[in-house]
Formats: sequence, structure tokens, C-alpha cells
Amino acid sequence: MYLLGFDVGSSSVKACLLEAETGTAVASAFFPETEMVIEAPEPGFAEQHPDAWWQNACLASKAVLAKATVPPQDVKAIGISYQMHGLVVVDKNLNVLRPSIIWCDSRAVSYGNQAFEALGRDKSLTHLLNSPGNFTAAKLAWVKANEPGIYTEVDKFMLPGDYIAARMTGDIVTTPSGLSEGILWDFLENRPAEFLMHYYGFDASLVPTIKPTFSEQGRLTGSAAAELGLAHGTPVTYRAGDQPNNALSLNVLDPGEIAATAGTSGVVYGVSEQAKFDPQSRVNTFLHVNHTADAPRYGVLLCVNGTGILNSWLRNQVLRGSVSYAEMNDIAAHSPVGADGLVCLPFGNGAERVLENRDLGATFQGLQLTRHGLPHLIRAAQEGIVFALYYGIQVMEQVGVGLKTIRAGEANMFLSPIFGDTLANLTGAEIELYNTDGAQGAARGAGLGLGLYKNRNEAFTGLKVVRTIDADIRDKDRYQDAYGRWLDQLSPVMK
Repeated sequence: MYLLGFDVGSSSVKACLLEAETGTAVASAFFPETEMVIEAPEPGFAEQHPDAWWQNACLASKAVLAKATVPPQDVKAIGISYQMHGLVVVDKNLNVLRPSIIWCDSRAVSYGNQAFEALGRDKSLTHLLNSPGNFTAAKLAWVKANEPGIYTEVDKFMLPGDYIAARMTGDIVTTPSGLSEGILWDFLENRPAEFLMHYYGFDASLVPTIKPTFSEQGRLTGSAAAELGLAHGTPVTYRAGDQPNNALSLNVLDPGEIAATAGTSGVVYGVSEQAKFDPQSRVNTFLHVNHTADAPRYGVLLCVNGTGILNSWLRNQVLRGSVSYAEMNDIAAHSPVGADGLVCLPFGNGAERVLENRDLGATFQGLQLTRHGLPHLIRAAQEGIVFALYYGIQVMEQVGVGLKTIRAGEANMFLSPIFGDTLANLTGAEIELYNTDGAQGAARGAGLGLGLYKNRNEAFTGLKVVRTIDADIRDKDRYQDAYGRWLDQLSPVMK
């Protein structure tokens, strides 16, 4: 018996086939092999076409079944993880009306800010736990104002994972957790945020059918099954945004537990039982995947957009792809902690929530042409990414989320010794790296949604710590000094 998980990212779509009883990943694949293109038709824009996600999901699905030589009928359930905060709009025939406005797109900032002021900060924060900001609701407001011809054709708006599930099943469904990530959930009323939708002029009919995160959310149609290489009628039993799902994949479900990821963007995600918020919405609060009225669970999310994408930019644009990421880490090791005074502000991937939706761009400061070389450049970039995350972690602590242990998958930036050591030394937290990823988490979620597992322990059979990173007290002062210099460069632009 097998479970299939998909992780629909902005770089690729990954699929993982999990043996249900042992929790062992028997095969995984991702497409495309090079990163998916993010289109930027205007400055601050970021778009992808949902058809690209679907085509890559089909390729990944067929690849994992072929690798594992598993008959399609042995796959008992499907789970979906997806890039958060995106907007997909479709007509009555499920035709996509425009490219998706994805998570790192900045065009809707003003629409969210205007709603925040017009509705009142107190009402927004107490009901939404966030400013409408630059999330899905504000992006739909941008479409309504700027593309009225398209807006009149909209039958439903969806998040990226909702769209992939709809392509699978023909059913347009979302979840309370998903609506909360789009800033479309009223936490006090426990229903869609009607007052925000009224302000924007959205009809309630645009909201998809709402189902629990762990539940049957539809079954594969014959045509979708053929495209995916799966069996007709296979149920979709779980979906969640990539960061709540990353937390699930690491068994981070209870208050005080912390999950992190550092792919294209960097995220620290803490679970709380209290509905708290940051008055400046620099970190955001959503419904966690296992939230219930009787046992409330909220995810407090810190996101820095410019994380792995900065490392990727250096590799592809500066180094022209001539070295691997592992070789970049070796090069950076020749620079001391603090990169000999070179400072990088990594904010080059759209408006940053932790900076109150400022879009600063990425910069290197203090560059001395007779002193600094490639090792300093790479190290400054990696340290700058961690410094940005630590800046946000301090905001999380103000909201009541403390860090003692950080769990993450052994992947992406966590493969860099500089990244891991810098994070451990600044936070003082032990970092536990696990043998998991988002696609595995989605597969486990599918098992939970199917009712296959009797309890949480069964669901996380096979999840293991593969490596830990501890702070080195001898280096702590040097990291703190380097962070202080970084903060000195950031502070003037935050005034």
C-alpha cells in the first residue's frame, strides 16, 4: 500500500511515493530538471502559468511509479503541498483566465494597505490576525481593478494547490487553512472573512467549497488519472500550503515546536495554541493543518523571500553555472566569519513582509576591490540570508514564539555548513535535520486524511534525524558582531 505526495513549488514540482506501513520513501522525482521560469512582465511582478505545474506534476507522477515499479492501483491516496499565497482564477469550465500571480509578486501591496486602513487596524488584526497585505485577497483585488474584463469571467479563485487538486478531481475545493493564508478567513467568526470580501466587492460565490485539511476532497477523474499514470478514482485526501506542510513533514504539530525551510525563500514556522499577531504584520499567523475548535493550533510564519534564490543567482549569473552548490560552500569557507566586513542585504525577490512590505532589492555593501574576493561574496550572501531570518525570528519572539530546537529537512541551504553554523550560533538553538521533504509530508498527510493511521506515531514511522548542528560558543561573539554590522546597514532604510 502506497501514498503519493506532490509538492508544487515555484522552482519545480516534486512527487514522492511512500510505503504506508514503514513510512519509507521508495521513489521520488521532480520536474523540470532545471528551475521553472518565473515571469516578470513588469517590475515587482512574478507569474507562472498553472498549466506548467500540472504538466510537471504528471511527469513526476509517472516517473516515481516507473522507478518504484508500483502498479497504479496500489496508490491509495494523494496529498498535495503547494506554494502559498498565490492566485489562480478560472471560469466555469475550469479554464485558467490569466497566469497565476504567485507568492513573491509585489503588485498588490497598496491594495492590502488600503484595506488595512479603511477597515481599521483593530478589526483587521483581531479578525484576520494580519494585515491584508500582499496576499491572495489583495491580488484578486488587483485583478478586479486592473483587468476588469478578466474579472467578470471569474467563476472561482483558487490557491495553487486548489488548482492542481481541481485538475485531478474536477472539484473546486479549498480548506480553512488555505483561506487563512490568503487572508480570507475570519478567526473570530470561524468562517470566510465576509467583511473583507464586501470591502473588495467580491461575491461569496467566488469562494470554493470548503473541506477539512485531512479529508476526502475528491477522486481522480478518468482523464486526470490517465495523464498522471494513476488509477481512476484514487482519492485526494490532504492539501496544505508548503510551510504548514513542511511543519507536518517534520512532525511539528504542537505548541513550542519550530520548523524551518530554506529553498527559494526562507521560512521559520512556529506552532502556538494562542491566536496572537504582530501589530505590524511582519510575521503572520495562519490556521495550522491540525487546527480544531477544541485544540486550536496556529502557525506563526516568518518568510524571507530572498533566500536560496540569492545563492542560485550567484551561481548562475556570477559563476555562470561553472561550479556546484557544494563547491560554492567550499569556496566560501576560505572567508572568515563576517566576510571581512562585506555585508549583504538579501532582499531581492519582491516586497518583504518582515520589512513591512518594503522592496529594497539585494545589495552588497562595503565591497573593497583590493580586499574582497569570491569567497567573501558567497559567504556574505549566505550570512546575509541568515541575518535576515534572525531579524524576523526576533519579531517572532515578541509574538511569544520561542526557539530551543529547530527542525528542518536536510536539503537546500541547510546543506551549507556556513548557513547552518550561522543560524545555530545566532539563535543558540539546536538544529535537527531530518530525512524528509515537502512531498513526503504531503504523502503522510494523505495517509492521515485517508484514516489509514490510527495515531500520530504511526503516521511518522520512518522519520529520523540524520544530522544535528549545535552552536559553537567560541564563535558566538564573532557571529553577533557580524550581525550587528548587518543591522547597521539595514537600520537606515527602515526609518
